[in-house]
Amino acid sequence: MERLAQQLTLLSLLFFFINGCALGPNYRKPAVDAPENFRSAESPAGQASLADLPWWQVFEDPTLQQLISEALQNNYDLRVAVTRVEQARQIAAQARAQFFPAINYDGSIATGRNSFLTSPSPNGGQTTDSALLDLSVFWEIDLWGRIRRLNEAARAQLFATDEARRGVMISLVSAVAQAYFELLQLDLQLNIAKRNAKSFEDTLKIFTQRLEGGVASKLETSSAEGLLGTVAANVPEVERQIVVKENQINVLLGRNPGPVERSATLLDQSTPPEIPAGLPSGLLERRPDIRQAEQNLRAANAQVGVAVADFFPRIGLTTLLGRVSPELSAFSAGTANFWAVAGTMTGPIFQGGALIARHRQAKAAWEEAKLAYAQTALNAFQEVSNALITRQKLEDVRAQQSRAVKAYEEAVSVSLKRYVAGKASYYEVLQNQQQLFPAETVLAQTQLNQLLVIVQLYKALGGGWQASEISPLDQKPICP
Repeated sequence: MERLAQQLTLLSLLFFFINGCALGPNYRKPAVDAPENFRSAESPAGQASLADLPWWQVFEDPTLQQLISEALQNNYDLRVAVTRVEQARQIAAQARAQFFPAINYDGSIATGRNSFLTSPSPNGGQTTDSALLDLSVFWEIDLWGRIRRLNEAARAQLFATDEARRGVMISLVSAVAQAYFELLQLDLQLNIAKRNAKSFEDTLKIFTQRLEGGVASKLETSSAEGLLGTVAANVPEVERQIVVKENQINVLLGRNPGPVERSATLLDQSTPPEIPAGLPSGLLERRPDIRQAEQNLRAANAQVGVAVADFFPRIGLTTLLGRVSPELSAFSAGTANFWAVAGTMTGPIFQGGALIARHRQAKAAWEEAKLAYAQTALNAFQEVSNALITRQKLEDVRAQQSRAVKAYEEAVSVSLKRYVAGKASYYEVLQNQQQLFPAETVLAQTQLNQLLVIVQLYKALGGGWQASEISPLDQKPICP
């Protein structure tokens, strides 16, 4: 046994001394041509960004905050993402286990009868028992870094899965906020539809009174009644949309369909007066989809190393310890012990081109991951720029649309007074009322869009990123 210990020590030292760099390319982060500033940024580029704020400081409505908190606790998509992270963690643990020796046991007990063990026996032969118990150890010496590259790939996939989880979380916060604002807009839309229906109803009463007084025609009341029906039909349709939107929010919250509470109207919601977008280069370190794409690239890079290592022999150390006895009763006291230590080496000679194809496939997968990373970053720059210019132009749109609504309201009031005084036709009254309803609807949609663009920008910037939320990565290369 002393000799065995010496051999194990010698082989272990040999492993650590000859264990140099792992085969294959070490990971290097690809350069991305990031712009110096975001196009249409409202302020000069700086370190501060809207995404640095936690979501509860961006969405200040207390009811919305409560809904988002509930969604983060109960949403099924997010819970699925969490389970995927756990799966990736256990896959990484399996890869790490290859660094350690595999220890197995084996045993057998047998009994038999044979009359021809030595010479034929007239009394039926002799019964024999046997017992065997052995302990085997196998340890692959990671001379070429195959196991290290496998671990590097598994670890990168773990981090990529965690970034995907964070992406689901940010998308969930954005989805709840967007659906809530859309619900408030539908509430406002319902109010507009009811108010306009009431306005057309009042107009119809005036036309009916004039018809009964003999100063108006049936054409006037029929036209007013038709327009009243058209506008009133919007009420049940918007009510249907409200229920559908409430159901959507409940699903995001992991609830069954039901009503959703509100604490404020759409017009009570505030938007930040100025939004810092931060540096474009900071987006590469903040957005979870970009970080996920980089981890996928890191994993693909490690798989190239695995493919290279497959060309070289696998070297291992095998140890066998055991005891055998021809008599079961004497097994514990027997002296028939055995042991063996052996080095093993297995390597490819001819694989029909499979190893070469595997290596080429790994390199192509790396190239794909590299291009996907660059495209993801480019898409992110586009999304931020689009959100910034949308926010700017919506200010102008709202100002002009508010002006139009105010003008149409005044036109309806003036035309109705002129009609009662006999100075205007019924057509003038109905025309102005017809123009007011869609103008108010467009204004409500613009007010909604101003809130939605904040949601979109917050998501595009990788909203709510905090350094403390990201697991520290040991991103040191295998070899310097």
